[in-house]
Amino acid sequence: MSGSKGARYSFSKFLVLVSLLCATDPGGVLGQETLEEGVDALFASWDNSSSPGAAVGIVHEGRAAYRKGYGMASLEHGIATSPSTAFDIASVSKQFCAFAIALLASEGALNLDDDIRSHLPEMPDFGITIRHLVHHTSGLRDWPGTLAAAGYDMEDVISFDEILAMARAQQTLNFRPGEEYSYSNTGYNLLAEIVARRTGKSFRAYTDETIFKPLGMLRSHFRSHHEEVVPNRAYAYAPSEDGYRRVGNNLVARGSSSLFSSVDDLVRWTISLGERRLGGPAPHELMTMRGVLKSGEAIPYAFGQVAGTYRGLETLSHTGSWAGFRSVLLRFPEEDFAVIILGNVSTMNPMGLARRIAELYLGHLMADPEAPPTEMPPAPDNPDDYAGTYDFGESGIIQITASDGSLFARLAGGARWRLVHDGEDRFMSGSAFVFSRDASGTVVSLEWGGRAGARAAQFAPDAAALTAYEGRYESPELGYAYTVVAGETGLWAHGARSEVIELVPAAPDAFTTASWFMPFVRFVRGSSRQIVAFEATNARSRRMRFER
Repeated sequence: MSGSKGARYSFSKFLVLVSLLCATDPGGVLGQETLEEGVDALFASWDNSSSPGAAVGIVHEGRAAYRKGYGMASLEHGIATSPSTAFDIASVSKQFCAFAIALLASEGALNLDDDIRSHLPEMPDFGITIRHLVHHTSGLRDWPGTLAAAGYDMEDVISFDEILAMARAQQTLNFRPGEEYSYSNTGYNLLAEIVARRTGKSFRAYTDETIFKPLGMLRSHFRSHHEEVVPNRAYAYAPSEDGYRRVGNNLVARGSSSLFSSVDDLVRWTISLGERRLGGPAPHELMTMRGVLKSGEAIPYAFGQVAGTYRGLETLSHTGSWAGFRSVLLRFPEEDFAVIILGNVSTMNPMGLARRIAELYLGHLMADPEAPPTEMPPAPDNPDDYAGTYDFGESGIIQITASDGSLFARLAGGARWRLVHDGEDRFMSGSAFVFSRDASGTVVSLEWGGRAGARAAQFAPDAAALTAYEGRYESPELGYAYTVVAGETGLWAHGARSEVIELVPAAPDAFTTASWFMPFVRFVRGSSRQIVAFEATNARSRRMRFER
């Protein structure tokens, strides 16, 4: 495990080694042997016969600079990880689906501004284009949270056809196409289906013929069946009380994920992206084209890659997370450098590890890390003034709490953030939280993320009032129902295949839960003020409606 004495020693040794070398040669490049020792030290905690691990590949100047496996691909059978081990690379798969779309667009086989119904006529008429799907601006709900609300466990068998059926059944969107960015695996599943229908071949056959075989990526393929035999594959794990447990992977979600590949194959892919030869220059130009919202705002997401910077250097990257698999492909195009990490343990942070590897190789080119502030801004004189619940309508609620002179914010179902006072009624935590007061000086609203939320009245219904919410609620979109019953201080909801969920009063008719797939629930009243439905919302699937 990561807390072993040997692991701590190796990592400490690595830090001392790099510090000494950087001090003596701050403008140079570390020797290859030292670089490899530094990489090995990062993965030392997993590099043993009783731990899952990772395969790592480094590409520099158009060649494989380092390839190595750490830990075990299969704990049950004692099979070690190697650069040729096949992993489910999860959402890193999206760039291959996006490249297939870019190929077809560059050949004139489809237009990015086609309404998807010209290829998928069975879809509702939402005005979604292929471009919206590529950039996650379609407004389509993300299938993991939506199917979970329909009683699915993420280790259940989830087929491609079930995902498409869910998409077809949707009656509303998270938002109007093009108005926002919201990551949606569903959109990439539809892209895969568009490729299949437009080419007359299965998505797997098309990507095999146009991408994997031409590049010699012989261990790469999109999964056809959840029980398909994959030679030399890794299995996924998560920590348990007695070591590790296997995490079930019964998903077939072509396009968004479900691509098995190896570090050796992804090295070939990465080199090909640098050379820009596969398919000619046109699809490669599209691959770096960022999405643009109707407002004109450019978003970081391009074609299955996220454009960004790290310590002053431009990057293109994507991470993946499914079952116990964790993956990343982090590229620095201007430096012709990339890091590939494919892991099979749920606690691994591949992006953090990839950045540390990049610092080893490119640290002499990077800007200095941003220094933490030497002193914290003064705390507000009256933090209790801001405490309360702020109702953002369909976007949910934000709960503000004061503790030991500091202010904290929590979006329903999300993590708690510490707010740093930035003057007057303004606070910062990644983005601005700006409070407004009425004429009497009372805080009455909060602006965050371009939206305004009114401060909600205190909501603490007694047991009698809670009975008004009881009943059976069914979703016509999901074909699934919850029964809601009242307790002493809140509500309880349960479905035929779901855990029992506690609904805690937060604002009038609004409740929060500890469930990841429906952390925010708002009950809807009809014209006679009777409860007629509830709408459940999570980060990527809003307003899933259940009728009473």
